[in-house]
Amino acid sequence: MHAAEIHPCSERSEVAALYADHHGWLQGWLRRKLGNAFDAADLAQDTFMRLLAARQPERIVQPRAYLTRIAQNILVNWYQRQALERAYLEALAVLPEAQAPSAEHRLLILETLHEVDAMLDALKPQARRAFLLSQIDGMKYEDIARELGVSLVTVKRYMQQGFRGCLALMA
Repeated sequence: MHAAEIHPCSERSEVAALYADHHGWLQGWLRRKLGNAFDAADLAQDTFMRLLAARQPERIVQPRAYLTRIAQNILVNWYQRQALERAYLEALAVLPEAQAPSAEHRLLILETLHEVDAMLDALKPQARRAFLLSQIDGMKYEDIARELGVSLVTVKRYMQQGFRGCLALMA
Protein backbone atom coordinates (compact mmCIF):
# COMPACT_ATOMS: atom_id res chain seq x y z
CA MET A 1 0.00 0.00 0.00
CA HIS A 2 1.37 3.43 -0.93
CA ALA A 3 1.64 6.14 1.68
CA ALA A 4 -1.10 8.20 -0.05
CA GLU A 5 -3.52 5.25 -0.06
CA ILE A 6 -5.80 4.83 2.91
CA HIS A 7 -7.90 1.75 3.41
CA PRO A 8 -11.66 2.52 3.54
CA CYS A 9 -11.87 1.03 7.03
CA SER A 10 -9.16 3.37 8.29
CA GLU A 11 -11.00 6.33 6.72
CA ARG A 12 -14.15 5.34 8.56
CA SER A 13 -12.30 4.81 11.82
CA GLU A 14 -10.70 8.24 11.47
CA VAL A 15 -14.15 9.79 10.92
CA ALA A 16 -15.45 7.82 13.91
CA ALA A 17 -12.62 9.25 16.01
CA LEU A 18 -13.36 12.76 14.76
CA TYR A 19 -17.02 12.22 15.59
CA ALA A 20 -16.25 10.99 19.10
CA ASP A 21 -13.77 13.81 19.77
CA HIS A 22 -15.59 16.76 18.18
CA HIS A 23 -19.31 16.04 17.69
CA GLY A 24 -20.36 17.64 20.99
CA TRP A 25 -18.24 20.70 20.35
CA LEU A 26 -19.58 21.07 16.77
CA GLN A 27 -23.17 20.66 17.86
CA GLY A 28 -22.67 23.33 20.55
CA TRP A 29 -21.08 25.67 18.00
CA LEU A 30 -24.04 25.18 15.64
CA ARG A 31 -26.54 25.58 18.51
CA ARG A 32 -25.04 28.98 19.30
CA LYS A 33 -25.28 29.98 15.62
CA LEU A 34 -28.84 28.72 15.13
CA GLY A 35 -30.38 29.28 18.52
CA ASN A 36 -31.88 25.79 18.77
CA ALA A 37 -30.60 22.33 19.50
CA PHE A 38 -32.76 20.41 17.00
CA ASP A 39 -31.45 22.11 13.85
CA ALA A 40 -27.95 22.09 15.33
CA ALA A 41 -28.12 18.32 15.79
CA ASP A 42 -29.30 17.85 12.20
CA LEU A 43 -26.58 20.08 10.76
CA ALA A 44 -23.86 18.46 12.89
CA GLN A 45 -25.00 15.09 11.56
CA ASP A 46 -24.96 16.49 7.98
CA THR A 47 -21.40 17.72 8.56
CA PHE A 48 -20.17 14.26 9.49
CA MET A 49 -22.14 12.67 6.65
CA ARG A 50 -20.41 15.01 4.21
CA LEU A 51 -17.08 14.13 5.79
CA LEU A 52 -17.86 10.43 5.31
CA ALA A 53 -18.79 11.03 1.66
CA ALA A 54 -15.54 12.90 0.97
CA ARG A 55 -12.42 10.88 0.32
CA GLN A 56 -9.62 12.19 2.49
CA PRO A 57 -6.17 11.12 1.25
CA GLU A 58 -4.37 12.36 4.36
CA ARG A 59 -4.97 13.04 8.02
CA ILE A 60 -6.80 16.19 8.99
CA VAL A 61 -4.31 18.37 10.83
CA GLN A 62 -6.78 20.85 12.35
CA PRO A 63 -10.03 18.94 12.82
CA ARG A 64 -12.08 21.75 14.37
CA ALA A 65 -11.13 24.21 11.64
CA TYR A 66 -11.92 21.58 9.01
CA LEU A 67 -15.27 20.66 10.59
CA THR A 68 -16.14 24.34 11.03
CA ARG A 69 -15.52 24.95 7.32
CA ILE A 70 -17.79 22.09 6.30
CA ALA A 71 -20.44 23.16 8.82
CA GLN A 72 -20.32 26.77 7.60
CA ASN A 73 -21.02 25.62 4.03
CA ILE A 74 -23.90 23.47 5.24
CA LEU A 75 -25.16 26.37 7.35
CA VAL A 76 -25.18 28.72 4.33
CA ASN A 77 -27.19 26.15 2.37
CA TRP A 78 -29.56 25.73 5.32
CA TYR A 79 -30.18 29.49 5.53
CA GLN A 80 -30.83 29.61 1.78
CA ARG A 81 -33.33 26.75 2.07
CA GLN A 82 -35.04 28.50 4.97
CA ALA A 83 -35.36 31.74 2.97
CA LEU A 84 -36.74 29.82 0.00
CA GLU A 85 -39.29 28.06 2.20
CA ARG A 86 -40.34 31.35 3.82
CA ALA A 87 -40.84 32.98 0.42
CA TYR A 88 -42.91 30.02 -0.76
CA LEU A 89 -45.04 30.01 2.39
CA GLU A 90 -45.58 33.78 2.11
CA ALA A 91 -46.74 33.30 -1.48
CA LEU A 92 -49.12 30.56 -0.32
CA ALA A 93 -50.51 32.78 2.43
CA VAL A 94 -51.97 35.21 -0.10
CA LEU A 95 -53.75 32.46 -2.07
CA PRO A 96 -57.43 31.85 -1.41
CA GLU A 97 -57.82 28.72 0.70
CA ALA A 98 -59.55 26.85 -2.15
CA GLN A 99 -56.44 27.32 -4.35
CA ALA A 100 -53.88 26.36 -1.72
CA PRO A 101 -52.16 23.02 -2.38
CA SER A 102 -52.49 20.11 0.03
CA ALA A 103 -49.78 19.48 2.63
CA GLU A 104 -48.36 16.64 0.50
CA HIS A 105 -48.31 18.83 -2.59
CA ARG A 106 -46.61 21.64 -0.63
CA LEU A 107 -43.87 19.23 0.43
CA LEU A 108 -43.33 18.10 -3.17
CA ILE A 109 -43.19 21.70 -4.34
CA LEU A 110 -40.68 22.62 -1.61
CA GLU A 111 -38.49 19.64 -2.48
CA THR A 112 -38.59 20.65 -6.15
CA LEU A 113 -37.76 24.25 -5.28
CA HIS A 114 -34.75 23.05 -3.25
CA GLU A 115 -33.56 20.89 -6.15
CA VAL A 116 -33.93 23.74 -8.66
CA ASP A 117 -32.18 26.11 -6.27
CA ALA A 118 -29.28 23.66 -5.86
CA MET A 119 -29.08 23.20 -9.63
CA LEU A 120 -28.95 26.97 -10.14
CA ASP A 121 -26.29 27.30 -7.44
CA ALA A 122 -24.19 24.73 -9.29
CA LEU A 123 -24.11 26.97 -12.37
CA LYS A 124 -21.45 29.64 -12.73
CA PRO A 125 -22.85 33.09 -11.85
CA GLN A 126 -23.00 34.32 -15.46
CA ALA A 127 -24.74 31.13 -16.63
CA ARG A 128 -27.22 31.33 -13.75
CA ARG A 129 -27.96 34.97 -14.52
CA ALA A 130 -28.45 34.26 -18.23
CA PHE A 131 -30.76 31.35 -17.46
CA LEU A 132 -32.85 33.40 -15.02
CA LEU A 133 -33.02 36.40 -17.37
CA SER A 134 -34.43 34.10 -20.02
CA GLN A 135 -36.72 31.94 -17.93
CA ILE A 136 -37.94 34.41 -15.31
CA ASP A 137 -37.69 37.76 -17.08
CA GLY A 138 -38.50 36.39 -20.54
CA MET A 139 -35.56 38.12 -22.20
CA LYS A 140 -34.43 37.08 -25.67
CA TYR A 141 -30.96 35.59 -26.04
CA GLU A 142 -29.70 38.60 -28.02
CA ASP A 143 -30.81 40.95 -25.23
CA ILE A 144 -29.18 38.74 -22.60
CA ALA A 145 -25.93 38.80 -24.58
CA ARG A 146 -25.99 42.61 -24.59
CA GLU A 147 -26.93 42.76 -20.91
CA LEU A 148 -24.11 40.42 -19.87
CA GLY A 149 -21.57 41.68 -22.39
CA VAL A 150 -21.03 38.23 -23.92
CA SER A 151 -21.55 36.69 -27.34
CA LEU A 152 -24.79 35.07 -28.45
CA VAL A 153 -22.95 31.73 -28.64
CA THR A 154 -21.95 32.11 -24.99
CA VAL A 155 -25.56 32.81 -23.99
CA LYS A 156 -26.68 29.69 -25.86
CA ARG A 157 -24.00 27.67 -24.04
CA TYR A 158 -25.21 29.09 -20.70
CA MET A 159 -28.79 28.16 -21.57
CA GLN A 160 -27.73 24.61 -22.47
CA GLN A 161 -26.08 24.29 -19.08
CA GLY A 162 -29.26 25.45 -17.35
CA PHE A 163 -31.50 23.18 -19.38
CA ARG A 164 -29.19 20.20 -18.82
CA GLY A 165 -29.44 20.87 -15.11
CA CYS A 166 -33.24 20.94 -15.35
CA LEU A 167 -33.28 17.72 -17.35
CA ALA A 168 -31.06 16.05 -14.79
CA LEU A 169 -33.59 16.98 -12.11
CA MET A 170 -36.35 15.34 -14.10
CA ALA A 171 -34.45 12.06 -14.51
